[in-house]
Amino acid sequence: MALRAAYYLFLAIGIAGLTYAGYSLVDAHAYQAHEQNAFEESRIQNVSQSEEPELVGEGGVLGEMEVPRLGLKMIVVQGDSTSILKRAVGHIPDTALPGQSGNVTLAGHRDTFFRPLRNIRSGDALTFRTRNAEFHYQVESTAVVAPGDVSVLQASGGRTLTLITCFPFYYVGAAPNRFIVRARQVESSANPVGGH
Repeated sequence: MALRAAYYLFLAIGIAGLTYAGYSLVDAHAYQAHEQNAFEESRIQNVSQSEEPELVGEGGVLGEMEVPRLGLKMIVVQGDSTSILKRAVGHIPDTALPGQSGNVTLAGHRDTFFRPLRNIRSGDALTFRTRNAEFHYQVESTAVVAPGDVSVLQASGGRTLTLITCFPFYYVGAAPNRFIVRARQVESSANPVGGH
C-alpha cells in the first residue's frame, strides 16, 4: 500500500514538473514573439538619427540581439532577475549600454535562449539592435569561469559585449561554471529602418 502511494505521489510530482516546464517554455516563446513584434514596430516608427543609448527601467525592452550563424535572435530586457531571465535575455545593471564605451554584459539561461552558444566560434558576427541604432560585434573569445568570477563584468578598453550563461550546457541542476563569450564592436549605425 505504501509503495503504491509513493508511486502515485512521484507520478503526480513528475506530471506537475513537466506541466510547469511546458508552461514556462510556452510563456517565454509567447513573450518573445509579442515583444519582437512591438520592437520591430517601434524601430520602424523611430526616425532618430542618434546612436545614444535609450534608458529603460527594470523589465523594459532594451533591444534585440542576433547571432545569424546560430539562428539565434532574442529580445534583451533591462535587468537580471529570475522573472526576467525566464522570458528574455537580461542586461546586467551597472554595465555599459549599447553605444557607450565599456562592457555591455548580457545574461541568459543555457537551457533556453543561450543554448545555441555552445556552438559559437571566434569570428562569429553578433548584432545588437536598439530602437534607434544597430551595433555590430565580432566574437573574439570564449572561456569557462567560476560563478564568482566577476572580472568578466569589468569595463574594458573600447566597446565590448559579453554574454554569460551557465556551463556545462547539458548539466542537470545548478551548473558549477559559467560560459563567457567576449565580442568587440566593429561598427554601428543609426537606425537603418526608421531612417528610411
